[in-house]
Amino acid sequence: MSWLWAIIVGFVLGLIARAILPGKQNQPLWLTTVFGIIGGVLGNAVATWIGVHDTRGIDWTRHLLQLAGAVAIVALGEMVYLALRGGKRHTV
Repeated sequence: MSWLWAIIVGFVLGLIARAILPGKQNQPLWLTTVFGIIGGVLGNAVATWIGVHDTRGIDWTRHLLQLAGAVAIVALGEMVYLALRGGKRHTV
């Protein structure tokens, strides 16, 4: 069941990251979900590294680190996706 939660949380993190980033992202939703999962794992790794992975109550620091990881991975992933697809970012 943990894989299902990883997909759900990755999807939510990816969507929030896309909302935070300026402009329109051209990557599909499935790729946003993958990037959200990777960002969540990255945030968990950083939280473990600094010692805030598992605390009493709600782990706000861990969740913020997961979101920051998702924003970074979605932004980098968007650049890689556009480079591989040969697309150009449209500005309005």
